[in-house]
Amino acid sequence: MSDVLTFAEAGAVADLRIFLGRASAIEEGSVRLIASGSVLAVYAAVLYPVGLSDETPTVLGLRTFALAEPAELDEVVPLLSLRHRVDALAEEGGVALRVPTAVGSVVWAGIAPPRRGWSEQAKVDPEPLRLHAEEGMKEVADAVPAESGAAIVRKVRAEVWGREMPEPPGLPAGAAFAAVALGFLGEDQPTVHTAGPWTRLSSARGHVLIYQRPWSLRG
Repeated sequence: MSDVLTFAEAGAVADLRIFLGRASAIEEGSVRLIASGSVLAVYAAVLYPVGLSDETPTVLGLRTFALAEPAELDEVVPLLSLRHRVDALAEEGGVALRVPTAVGSVVWAGIAPPRRGWSEQAKVDPEPLRLHAEEGMKEVADAVPAESGAAIVRKVRAEVWGREMPEPPGLPAGAAFAAVALGFLGEDQPTVHTAGPWTRLSSARGHVLIYQRPWSLRG
């Protein structure tokens, strides 16, 4: 297992810094780092179920980065610790990142998207995604009273972001929220891919991964 990740260029560190900042605005929790050879995949949770009766879809954001030196790693680390290290690295113009100490596994990291076997289904217009995200964020804000407890907030978010969108069909509104909140929507047309129970919404800026089966101990 690698404890130092060396990026191919300083620009990748700057991109990772932005991604982590956006992810922490959604939830200040943990991220999963998976390095295999010359590629680092960074997963951040946007939505996920809590408990066996929770049918909230799992929605993850993913960015990949080129590494200058091959590495092997699969760890869940605290987002805040990683942000501090990436911030410092970006400010000094460095490319070698020392990985923070891993934390215990988190629920959403108990299931892993496949690396291969994806089949492209469609290209989609980014504008409906932006519209669904904006409408959903307003609905959540209107439905959650000030100083609401975590359970109420989670319930409202699950109801709003778990709904299937009419366009593009087959995706929960949480996929649109993730794409907008993580800055993945640009001028290009995102593509929808599937692999088993997973769906992936991909653009030139990043990927949103959706697992729509209720989570279980078996994954």
